[in-house]
Amino acid sequence: MKKWPSTVCNGLITLAKSYDALLFDMDGLLLDSERAFMEALVQIGEPIGVSREELEAFFCTLVGTSAQVTGARLAEFLPASVDAVAFERSWRQANADRRSGAIPLRPKVAEVLPALAEAGHKMAVVTSTKRAPALEHLEHAGLLGYFQLVVAGDEVSANKPDPAPYLQAARMLEVDPTRCAAFEDSDLGTMAAIGAGCTTTQIPDLRPPVPLPDLGQCVAPDLCAAMTGLGLL
Repeated sequence: MKKWPSTVCNGLITLAKSYDALLFDMDGLLLDSERAFMEALVQIGEPIGVSREELEAFFCTLVGTSAQVTGARLAEFLPASVDAVAFERSWRQANADRRSGAIPLRPKVAEVLPALAEAGHKMAVVTSTKRAPALEHLEHAGLLGYFQLVVAGDEVSANKPDPAPYLQAARMLEVDPTRCAAFEDSDLGTMAAIGAGCTTTQIPDLRPPVPLPDLGQCVAPDLCAAMTGLGLL
C-alpha cells in the first residue's frame, strides 16, 4: 500500500488524462453517516443488555455491507429473545430521528467535489445503500448534482466486496473500469473496487482495529490528499 500524505487543498486542479471516470462510495466516504448510525445502534441496544463496547465493535464489522447482509448479521448477533427484524426497524428509525437536516459531509468533500466537477471529470457514486435513501441523502447534502450516475445496493447483481457494483458503474458510464479511479472507506468496498480493476484509494473511517488489507490500494487521510496523490488536485 502507498500512503498519500495529508495535504491542504489550494483550489488549483489539473485535469488528469489517465482516468476516464471517478467512482465514489457514499457512507463514510462522502457522508459522515456511520457514526450517527452507530450511536443509534447503541441507543437501542444498551436497553436490551448489550454493552456499548460490544455494539460498537459489531457495528464496525457492518461497514460497507448491504442492507441484506446487515440484517442477517444482526440476527446472529442479537440475543435469541430479541426479534431481529423489529430491532432493525427500530434502529433505522432511531437513526432517522436523531438526524436533523442533511447528513454532515466527511472532511474536504465540500472543497473537492466542486473542483473536480469544474474540471470536467465524469463522476459516479457506487454505494451499498438502497437507491431511494441514497438519492435522498445525496440531494439533501447538496452533492447529487455533481454525479452523472448513482449505482445503489438494490440494483446490482451482487454487493460489495463483489466487484459487480463498480463494473456496472463503469459499464453505464461507457468507460473501462481499469481507466477509473475509485475512492472507498471500507475494506469491503476497497476489495470490490480493486476486484473491478479500478485504481483505488482507501480513506478509512470506522473499521475494526486491525491492519488494513494490503490489496494494492493507496491510503489517504482525506479526500483532498487522495486526489492530490493521484495528481487530480
